[in-house]
Amino acid sequence: MAKALRQPATYEDLLKVPEHLVAELIDGELFTNPRPTYHHASAGGRLYRRLGNTYEDGDGGPGGWWILPEVELHLGGDALVPDIAGWRRERMPELPSAHYSTVVPDWVCEVISPSTGRLDRIRKMPVYASHGVPHAWLIDPMQKTLEVFRLSDGHWLLIAAHEGEDVVRAEPFDAIELNLGYLWVD
Repeated sequence: MAKALRQPATYEDLLKVPEHLVAELIDGELFTNPRPTYHHASAGGRLYRRLGNTYEDGDGGPGGWWILPEVELHLGGDALVPDIAGWRRERMPELPSAHYSTVVPDWVCEVISPSTGRLDRIRKMPVYASHGVPHAWLIDPMQKTLEVFRLSDGHWLLIAAHEGEDVVRAEPFDAIELNLGYLWVD
């Protein structure tokens, strides 16, 4: 007996997802996850504040970026929500007026959690690479790690891995030191 083909999910399907869930559309498949845990939210929030103050506002750093949490990216037919994304202002001088952006970010950061780790690594990272996002970070607040990736010939190259209380300079934000211990909740 022939199996019925499932229709790909659409953006309209994504819009029907209850607001208490994070919804993403990747290769015609709809993914939903609960809102982040406190460890996840704390690590992402602390990193957002540190980079935002330094790179968006220019407080003690070079400025010149937009750093935004949980923005909706429309990349081709995909709708993704990275935990944090950044654009150089020379490429995106003004923030979009829509609730989403079609401008490819210069950097994305995914905060890994048990419910999102596989999706972030296996499904989202290849989409970011295929659209030319030059830099990506994966932060795991439970393992207390930071993995720093650079896009090279369409593939992710792991250029650094840090852990615990390391004080690091991680591209593309290597103009400042980042104390990883600041990100973790004890």
